Amino acid sequence: MALRIATRLPRLAIVGLVLLLASATLAVGAAKRMAAVPQGAPAPVAPPTVTVPDIAGQAFVFAKGTLEDAGLAWKVVGGVHGYAANKVAKQSPAAGTKLKDTGAPTITVTLERTSYPEQGEPEDVSPYFGTSVQPVGLPKATPAPAPTPATPKPAAKPAPATAKRATRTPDFVVDGAPKEPQKEMPLPRRAHLLSTFVASHRKTPASVRRFLYQNSWIVTGARFGWWHGAQALRELIAADRAAQQRWGLGRKSERVAIAALAEVEARSK
Repeated sequence: MALRIATRLPRLAIVGLVLLLASATLAVGAAKRMAAVPQGAPAPVAPPTVTVPDIAGQAFVFAKGTLEDAGLAWKVVGGVHGYAANKVAKQSPAAGTKLKDTGAPTITVTLERTSYPEQGEPEDVSPYFGTSVQPVGLPKATPAPAPTPATPKPAAKPAPATAKRATRTPDFVVDGAPKEPQKEMPLPRRAHLLSTFVASHRKTPASVRRFLYQNSWIVTGARFGWWHGAQALRELIAADRAAQQRWGLGRKSERVAIAALAEVEARSK
C-alpha cells in the first residue's frame, strides 16, 4: 500500500503544478481584459459660448437691441451717453470674439454724437444685470490667398436685367437722422410681427427683451421719418395693449408710442 502511494506522488505533484499554472494564466488574462474595458467616465462637455456681434457704426437704439438679442448685456462708457441716435464708435470685446456664456456677458460700448438732437432719457446700462466677460478664443484671421499665375480673363457677359427693389422714401426728413436701412423690414411689417409674437408667446425674460427692443426700433424709426411710421405706430399701440392683457406690461411703451404718433402725424402734414 505504501509502495503504491509512493509511486503516485510524482504524478499528483505534476497535476497540481499544471493546475496552478493554468489558474495563474487565467488570472493574468482576466486582469488584462479588465484593464482594457473603459470605465465609463463621461466625456468632458464644452461650456456654452456666445459670439460678440459687430455693432460698430450702428445707431445706439439698434446696437443695444442687437446685443440683447444675442443674450449679452451692455454698458456705455465715456462722455457720450446712451441716447437713441448716438452712434457706436467702439465696442469691447471686439466683434467675433467668443465668450463663455456666463449668463449675460457685459459688452462695453463707446458712443459718439451725431447731428440728431439727444432727446429723452439716456440709457447707459442694460435693463438687466450683466455678468463677467470670459473670452474663450479670438477671431481667426483669414489667410491671404496664394498667388496664382495670371490667366486671360474671358469676356464678361452682360448681367441679366433684374427688377429693382422699390426704395422706401421717408415720410419726412429729420436733420442728422440716419436713413432707413433698406435691408431691414419696413416698420409696419415689424409692428405687425410684434403683435403676432405677443399673441403667441408667453412672458419670459427673453420675450420681454424682444418686445422692448422692437418698441424702441419702431418708435425711433418713426421719429426719424422712416416710411409709413404713423401706420407702424398704430399697430404698435395695439401690440402694447395686447401685452398689457397677456403679460401685465406695456403701459409705458404704449404712452411712448402714442406721443410718437402725435409727433409723426404733425411732421407728416
